Formats: sequence, C-alpha cells, structure tokens
Amino acid sequence: MKKLINNPENVVEEMIDGYVKAHPSYVRRLAENDRSLVSSMETKVDKVGILIGGGSGHEPAFMGYVGAGMADGVAVGNIFASPPPAPILEVTKAINKGAGVLYLYGNYAGDVMNFGMAADLAEMEEIQVEMVLASDDVASAPKEEKDRRRGIAGEFFVYKTAGAAADFGYKLEEVARVARQTNENTRSMGVGLSPCSLPQTGEPSFELGENEMEVGLGHHGEPGIRKAQIESADKVADELLANIFGDMTLNKGDDVAVLVNGLGSTPRMELYIMFRRVEQVLKEKGINIYRSYVGDYITSLEMGGCSITLTKLDDELKKMIDHPVDCPMFVQK
Repeated sequence: MKKLINNPENVVEEMIDGYVKAHPSYVRRLAENDRSLVSSMETKVDKVGILIGGGSGHEPAFMGYVGAGMADGVAVGNIFASPPPAPILEVTKAINKGAGVLYLYGNYAGDVMNFGMAADLAEMEEIQVEMVLASDDVASAPKEEKDRRRGIAGEFFVYKTAGAAADFGYKLEEVARVARQTNENTRSMGVGLSPCSLPQTGEPSFELGENEMEVGLGHHGEPGIRKAQIESADKVADELLANIFGDMTLNKGDDVAVLVNGLGSTPRMELYIMFRRVEQVLKEKGINIYRSYVGDYITSLEMGGCSITLTKLDDELKKMIDHPVDCPMFVQK
C-alpha cells in the first residue's frame, strides 16, 4: 500500500510538525513535550479545560478539534496507540485556568491506564481532573456490558457538547455531567470495506475478501459481529440502524444529531448515499434530525467504510450542539 512518507518511524513527529506550521493561529506545541499541543487562543480564567487525545491515524481526530468551542489541548499518541502520561500531564498544566481539567478519551485499555496515571499526577500538583470515557460502539459488547464498549465516532459529539458547556461557564462537575449524558445518549456502529496499513509495516491491518465487508468493525480494525458479502448501501444502513435502534430508546417526535463518518478512503458520494437512507428511516419512524454531519470526522488511516452515529438530544444538549466552533478541521457557525 503506497504512502507519501519519509522514514516510517518519524511519521507522527513529522505530521505534528506540519500540522502546527500549517495552523499557527490555532495550535502551538509545548516546549516541554513534542506530543503536547494546546490552543493558540487565550482562554479566560476559571474556564474548565478540555483535554482530548488518543492515537494518531484518526485524523482529523484528535488534533483537529483543538480550537474555540471544543478542546483546549490534545495529547498525541503513536499510530492507534494511547499517548503516555507525560504529554497528557503537560497539556493539563498548560490549559488549567483554575477550574480544573476534563479528560475525554475512548474506552481502550491503554487510554484508560495512561489518562488515569496522568490524572493522578495532575492531582499531586493540585489540579482537579475529571474523566469521561466514550463508549458508543454497540457492536463491541452487549447492552448489559456497556462498560466494555469502545469509543468510535460518537466521541465527536462528546467533544462538541463538553466544549460548549465549558464555554458557557459550567463548573467541572457539570461539564463532566454533560459529557457523560452525551455518551449515554449516543450509539454508533460501523462497517469496514477495506483495511488500512500501518506505515511501519505496509501490511493490511486485517483481511477481507474481494467482495466482503466487516459489519461492526472497530476503528483499529477490531473484528465486528460478522463478515458478509457486500450489499447495497440501503441494506448496510438498515442493518447498522437496526442494531442502534435495538440498543437505545428513541420515540416518535424525538430529536437526534446524526453523524455519517468516513473511515478514511470512502468518497463523500458514498457517505451521502448512506445519509440519504438514514434520513429516510428516521423520517419513517417520526424521529427528527436536529443536526447532521457527513464526512471524515474520526478516521482509521485509509480504511474503507463508514459508521453511523445517533445522539438523542434534549433541550440542554441542543444548546451544546448549536454552539459555534472554530477549529482547524471543523468549523460550525
């Protein structure tokens, strides 16, 4: 699999270097750690700091969501790997404005361990930290074991609402409550059509037959619930939605935010064909689309496929979803 890289061992550092140089008005790199990026914009005193992070390879996540209305800083890990505690701690210290810092990350063992260690170190420096784990992937564990579920594209809505709550001046515990409520109201499921390859190996991350798809695949290529012959976009969307509807309570008249998220190499044409079917199904059920998002929001290098995310909205979450955002890779007016 062809890639435009130099030394495979330097891809993350060179990506960060290029990113910071491309967007100096948005982000800057901390001298204390090359994997620590914070907003170039000055934030007000007593605002809760929002810290996100995870492995590289998911761009525009996670760096692309540092900016006004969303995250204040990001800790960057190796490809598909958690950042270690050191860059997390440095971001924490840099974005703490006296109101504490909220960590937002996906429910993966490495992230849980490293963000937890960083939180302990931060509290030793008298910085109050709260943590919220995204766990929206319905395919990764049954409903009765929700705490085992991994976070996938639904993390985007957790960032969006938490960033807004912090901007509105909510206290740390309240910002965390909004983030947890968003995660509780969010369900996602994906389908994989083709693997990605890591720069260090050049080998496919998993195997699929020429006409196969992986239903329920994870963002790192984790196995889904079944392999099957590829079907029409409508049938794929129907299956993903059926699993989502079976896992959350949605009634006629409810409002939702919808995300059809590309995994890296799926053309917008195909994503909009998927969204077309999502809109049809929701309309048939009398469920209102309050806001919709279509595109590459949390990817997996050049993986083929997409995921569908639904977030049930109440009046408070609508206010958070509507809040303006200005980040290098995501703008909402």
